[in-house]
Amino acid sequence: MDELNCISVVDGRYARHTEELRDIFSEYGLIRHRVHVEVEWLLFILGELKLDSVTPQELDSIAAIDRGFNRESAGMVKTFEATTNHDVKSVEYYIKAQLDNRRLGRLREWVHFCCTSEDINNTSYALMINEGRAVVIRHLEALLSRLKELALAEKSTPMMSRTHGQPATPTTVGKELVNFSARLTRELERLKNAGIECKFSGATGNWNAHFAAMPEVDWIAASENFIRNRLGAKPLLWTTQINNYHYISEIFHILIRISSTLIDLDRDFWTYISLGYLKQRPKAGEVGSSTMPHKINPIDFENSEGNSGVVIALAEHLSVKLLNSRMQRDLTDSTVLRNLGLVFGHLVISLKNCLKGLSKVEVNRERLAGDLAANFELLAEPVQTVMRVYGEENPYEKLKELTRGNRVDSRILADFIDSLERVPIDVKAKLKEMTPATYLGAAEALVDRFYSENKEIM
Repeated sequence: MDELNCISVVDGRYARHTEELRDIFSEYGLIRHRVHVEVEWLLFILGELKLDSVTPQELDSIAAIDRGFNRESAGMVKTFEATTNHDVKSVEYYIKAQLDNRRLGRLREWVHFCCTSEDINNTSYALMINEGRAVVIRHLEALLSRLKELALAEKSTPMMSRTHGQPATPTTVGKELVNFSARLTRELERLKNAGIECKFSGATGNWNAHFAAMPEVDWIAASENFIRNRLGAKPLLWTTQINNYHYISEIFHILIRISSTLIDLDRDFWTYISLGYLKQRPKAGEVGSSTMPHKINPIDFENSEGNSGVVIALAEHLSVKLLNSRMQRDLTDSTVLRNLGLVFGHLVISLKNCLKGLSKVEVNRERLAGDLAANFELLAEPVQTVMRVYGEENPYEKLKELTRGNRVDSRILADFIDSLERVPIDVKAKLKEMTPATYLGAAEALVDRFYSENKEIM
């Protein structure tokens, strides 16, 4: 593929990031999955329902149609489509031709037996989503692994927090990283456990043709068996001609939350780099600006943020639109479903760039320590809280008068602590020993606890 002529960046500029999705969500990928479903259904009705007499060798020959499917095979399907102008019917004709080649022409009319195109399509898309989900999971786990590495290495590194952008109660670098680990782990578990759902019930979801042709067969049970055991999905029994797509909506809302969390992470790291709390390691040969040679821009986090935003926009539309179809069927879902790969593609691009950014950053301890040392007013919180315990009058108001809008150093704060009337001398001594760099609460313990409770994170 000539990347210079691609309209979508997923197949163009960022093709190197999405190559592993190409065989899943491309036109070839869709045809491959359709062939797989058609062949599995043929094997099921012949081998398990025994609607015709076949030998084990013949069943294996039929299975080989799926096993041997390749790009040349997909080209043959497209040749059929040039005449039929129907993508699913072309798959049916391709399989029939393959049966003829195997001297199994007597079985031709069992291909696509009692199926509507949507029986093949909705199952194919479900399998594609399942494979795409596995790719996302793999890259999200890699990102979580890097976050764990950083969080444990920096769990004791003090950092001044910023609430509303202003100096606030200190934390540690590791604790702020573990916040993102916890959020992404939550969504990772939901993504892993979300089920895929399929219907295989004919033109309006009632198995009409099935029961008309062979009323003696329990077609509802047969389709449940086929979907569960042949496709590894959950059967949908109450549908129109098409899948109701609630499972896609559920999975895509998980992807939306993952993407929104990535944006939060990207923006925080961008800001920490801007503040000088984090440094980026330069890479030989790279250019940060066409005119300012000193610059190392946080472009990986910016790229990740931008692609996550595209994921949210696309996934929001698909997760809402796919729940709507006029009466028993309209075709608006068909063109929309062909964009599934864009959602997964932009998310993989986002995950890879975020990981790339995380792999290049290192903590600027000197800058962190300098900000903490320059903001002793951060200790107004613990001092006024201790004052409450020992009954000092108006503790909050006194600290507000001392610190709000003022720069406070260790000497000014120590003089204030010495002036307290009810706080015991030994407690005063401990307060005077405290610095913003040691006022960390349970930050370190929270890092250890999260990873002890989530050992499966690499």
